[in-house]
Amino acid sequence: MEQQLSVQLTIPIPADSVLISKIELEQLKRSDLAGVYWNMQDVEKRINRKSEWIKENILYPSRFRKILDVEFGGFVFYPKSKGQLWSFQAGKMAEFLDRRFDQIFKNQIA
Repeated sequence: MEQQLSVQLTIPIPADSVLISKIELEQLKRSDLAGVYWNMQDVEKRINRKSEWIKENILYPSRFRKILDVEFGGFVFYPKSKGQLWSFQAGKMAEFLDRRFDQIFKNQIA
């Protein structure tokens, strides 16, 4: 026969901390990027790659461009002339990078 033991435990939470659910944490992270736009330098910092690598492996391959480009309903503005800058909807770009990590780095040589 199996015995069950019931224990009441008190764990102090420091005054400068709060306890929230994982779902609430994810919602807070998403809302932190809501309405935020990144430029190319922001994306470089986020994924620790240079713009040339980002363009070659993420932005220009057609399998990603048809998802990313605002011309196709995406969330990345591709410059159309010299002097225009890249613009990324931060929240959607961050989610894309997380979800497509394996596809982005598949067949890559270090």
